[in-house]
Amino acid sequence: MGLNNRGKPCWVPALGRVVTGCASMRKVVLITGASSGVGLALCRRLLEEDDALHLCLACRRMSKAEAVRTSLLASHPTAEVSIVQVDVSSLPSVFQATKELKQRFQRLDYVYLNAGIMPNPQLNIKALFRGLFSRKVIHIFSTAEGLLTQNDKITPDGLQEVFETNVFGHFILIQELESLLCHSESPSQLIWTSSRNAKKSNFSLEDVQHSKGQEPYSSSKYAIDLLSVALNRNFNHQGLYSSVVCPGTMLTNLTYGILPPFVWMLIMPIIWLLRFFANAFTLTPHNGTEALVWLFHQKPESLNPLVKYLSATTGFGSNYVTSKKMDLDEDTAEKFYQKLLKLEKQIRVTIQKTNNRN
Repeated sequence: MGLNNRGKPCWVPALGRVVTGCASMRKVVLITGASSGVGLALCRRLLEEDDALHLCLACRRMSKAEAVRTSLLASHPTAEVSIVQVDVSSLPSVFQATKELKQRFQRLDYVYLNAGIMPNPQLNIKALFRGLFSRKVIHIFSTAEGLLTQNDKITPDGLQEVFETNVFGHFILIQELESLLCHSESPSQLIWTSSRNAKKSNFSLEDVQHSKGQEPYSSSKYAIDLLSVALNRNFNHQGLYSSVVCPGTMLTNLTYGILPPFVWMLIMPIIWLLRFFANAFTLTPHNGTEALVWLFHQKPESLNPLVKYLSATTGFGSNYVTSKKMDLDEDTAEKFYQKLLKLEKQIRVTIQKTNNRN
């Protein structure tokens, strides 16, 4: 049986055997929502950057994750790719996944908190065509501000689905994995998929789950921005750093489902034209991962915790990274963080009571 650099047996699930020195050989990258969209494109690009990584795909559907793993290993046979089943909209699933991860790994170098939902997005057609002929057309199309509403619902955990999936499930994941993230050897990075659509006006400390509003997606992305700032404030001294990214406006299965096909035919020429005036139209998941890959190469100590890093694409299709100061303050971020800690405590008490009854 092999030993890692701490003198403990080290199991490599991707290979199905015990090896020697695995903790010191490879950086471990955990990616939620890794089987499609930005998450899948990120897996491919990271392995192109460094095929000596150990990628751990955190996915809901194991069959889909297995297919992705097979594909990644076919193109990068020297990489290590493993899978952990997790649904961040289900706290029991999160707890089970973190238990498995703590058994597998001694540390995590990068965690990409990418999984997220925008349930049943509904387009305001009047706002869309009104925006086409307004001075704010580029801003509206870049951020979808005022164009989309969603119908949220309550999960079996008693939480708003968008909030739990995009924010709280990931928060619990981090809390449970603290021992793998906070250590003295080298910094670990949390990298969140946020959005240009994260709007302060759609978020309220009095209603952090956005149960009374119609734009839970925007609220959840603003909550992510706040949480990232608070995590830096509370954990930088332990070697854990957090950043937020916007992948830009992409055309995926989600976005194609928002509009009828004939509307896409009408607006696609406009979108391609707008690329020459706004850098937010990355259009593909591959382009959208530009900032996420860029952060992979940065020293986290050098990054500004109050800045959002944006994937950008020129009109001719060249990718680059830009940044923008977030519209928030550290006091609000800390208040939100304390609310999450309080909610976590309540949830744990409820789970304990349920377990005792069973």
